[in-house]
Amino acid sequence: MTKIGRSQLRFEDDRFLRGQGEYTDDIRQHDDATLVFVRSPHAAAKIVKIDLDEAKAIDGVIAIFGWDEMKAGNASSFKPRAKFPGPNNGAMRIPPFTPLADGFVRYCGEPILGIIAIDKASADLALEAVSILFETSVAVIDVANAISSGAACVWDIYPDNRCFHFEKGDSHKVKEENANAAHVIKHQLTISRVTAAALEPRAIRASFDNASGKYRLEVGTQTPNRIRPDLAIALGIEPDTIEIIAQDCGGSFGMKNTAFPEYAVGLWAARQYGLSLCWRASRLDSFLGDTHAREQIADVKLGLNEAGMFLGLDVQITANLGAHIGPSTIHPVVSNIGGIIGVYNIPASYVRVEGVFSNTQNVSPYRGAGRPEATYIIERVIDIAAEELGFDKVELRRRNMIQPAQMPFNTGLVFTYDSGNFPHLLDTALDAADWTEFGCRQKASKLRGRLRGFGIANPIEIAGGPERKPHSEFARVTVSPEGNVALVSGSSDSGQGHATVFAQILSSQLGLDPSSVSLIAGDTREAPNGTGTFGSRTVSAAGTSIVKCAESLVQTMQSSAADALNSTIDEISFEDGYYRVQKSNHSITFIDLVRQRSKPISAEYDGSADNATFPNGCHICEVEIDPTTGRVEVMTYLVVDDVGTVINPQLLKGQITGGVAQGLGQALMEQVVYDPSNGQLVSASFMDYAMPRATELPPVQVISQPIPTSSNPLGVKGAGEAGTVGALAAVMNAVCDALHSVGADPIDMPATPESVWSALQAATHKKA
Repeated sequence: MTKIGRSQLRFEDDRFLRGQGEYTDDIRQHDDATLVFVRSPHAAAKIVKIDLDEAKAIDGVIAIFGWDEMKAGNASSFKPRAKFPGPNNGAMRIPPFTPLADGFVRYCGEPILGIIAIDKASADLALEAVSILFETSVAVIDVANAISSGAACVWDIYPDNRCFHFEKGDSHKVKEENANAAHVIKHQLTISRVTAAALEPRAIRASFDNASGKYRLEVGTQTPNRIRPDLAIALGIEPDTIEIIAQDCGGSFGMKNTAFPEYAVGLWAARQYGLSLCWRASRLDSFLGDTHAREQIADVKLGLNEAGMFLGLDVQITANLGAHIGPSTIHPVVSNIGGIIGVYNIPASYVRVEGVFSNTQNVSPYRGAGRPEATYIIERVIDIAAEELGFDKVELRRRNMIQPAQMPFNTGLVFTYDSGNFPHLLDTALDAADWTEFGCRQKASKLRGRLRGFGIANPIEIAGGPERKPHSEFARVTVSPEGNVALVSGSSDSGQGHATVFAQILSSQLGLDPSSVSLIAGDTREAPNGTGTFGSRTVSAAGTSIVKCAESLVQTMQSSAADALNSTIDEISFEDGYYRVQKSNHSITFIDLVRQRSKPISAEYDGSADNATFPNGCHICEVEIDPTTGRVEVMTYLVVDDVGTVINPQLLKGQITGGVAQGLGQALMEQVVYDPSNGQLVSASFMDYAMPRATELPPVQVISQPIPTSSNPLGVKGAGEAGTVGALAAVMNAVCDALHSVGADPIDMPATPESVWSALQAATHKKA
């Protein structure tokens, strides 16, 4: 029995290490056709003429089609899951988002045509043979330019390129507080555009069964049940006619959790042409067609009194949405705004978000989905306030922190934190990072010609939400007389280790051998409902359903236990897998009782936890900068976390380390770049889109200081995004601290050698 709280190697790793994973190419059948896409080479253009004669003449080509054919086949547009007020007190602007371009293209890489052939070679030849005449127009790429006077229009019907606005908080109170503040710190922060760059590019196998009338999509995703209705809307069909089967998924990070145009096209074509087909993105396709994330500009004002106490926080965010509004484009931009308060007592706060169209790929959730941005905003402005006003940045944080005695704490901006000891995490992290000796390390770095910086961030995030109305999750547990356990879950895995963690939960609840548990997930045929894996929700949501199933099974066997122990039900208790007679040493295990049956027992639960949770922590990063090259080296990275009950410490450290790597990547090197003059994607390969390697990330020290939550029966808070949520701010604070030590101005991410070197040169010229 491997209980909760113990490290356990992942059960699923054995087959992966043996090359026995099942990805899209592994399930492909020999007679499956190949689907490829003709994509736009322009960011803004009218399609004037398409010549397909040469392409259709190529041997092996089965069909070439565009939006006209799909529209005639009842296809429609994708729709956003969320809506907010639009400009001028009107409705949110929702332009058509058709799976293939409808006469115009609005970002580089937009799919125009689908080509089906008997094999990839024939499809690629046809792809090269297609001839399209375009009438190009001016593209608008930069979000600030998009809303400037006279800017080009992404959509003619929306001449100001504005989509929606969203606001929370009390703007009047903030103005009052800041009007009376001794200091008001003003700063503009630019958060860069990134992409998930998953190890496995997106891929599908699509088919249609005439006998049953069912579409089947086999795809790597964490949310099979959520993408089903999105696809149904785009295809003009009922959701229950689509079966989604999520096979092994080589990385998702939220990006693969939405319905993409290629998926809808694949399903439509499977029925239209009566065949099964496969599509797999190339890496170029991924950079062009995968959704992007994060890009926004935040204008921040923080009011403080003479003692450094926070008074009012005003944040105005302009978010680049891209050209289209996908099913989940709006979510990361607005849903986690409450995290801007951080772990601090800020009497007045107000946030306004304006969503803006541009001739770029649309955005969607990526690890953190708005949480890293929120933490970055508050933690950067605190450092800037400390530098400008002469406060110690640690002391400034400490004196404004929410105290344990204040829990539950209503922040005044969306969230009410249920538990946490933020000062304790801060002190633990400072001790572990040897904060008092940082000055000595800084001097030692200086002797070696280096600049050393100390960065700190105290992230907090909502997980398993929405708050007060968390999404439900499905689970079914079946135990056979042979001792085998089948767990069906609505949460689909993309590398998090669900099979191991779920088995540990069942082992602790029922006293089972965790290796006897087999997980069935990612299949809408088995799990008719389910929300899926995202937002650090799985252990709290799916874990709650698993615990409820276990409790039901224990209750089911209570009568049998009483008979087996010659007792009454009232005298029977259950703990650690044993039914026991009170005040005696008579006992029997749960699994031994089940083995006495002739049939399996089963329990099912589809419900939610009591509330959302708020994982939090303290991240500390130290960097060195080589002033001659601008190169940044991360010297140490430390995380002290409160993720509630820790199920598997080893997996927790892996989750946090992976998250830190992604946050560090965005802070130092990752950036999606479009040419502002024509909208061409410049960062369209790993030659141009830098990714962190092992040499860029030192060993991450993780110290757990869990405070269990009462929001779910396991007391877990969530950890999947914790590393990324804190890393953006911690790394950038460290870089800017090093720059500040020689009088250089702060910079925005990514802190590339060029931008760091330029900041140092500007500081040198300023002194001169």
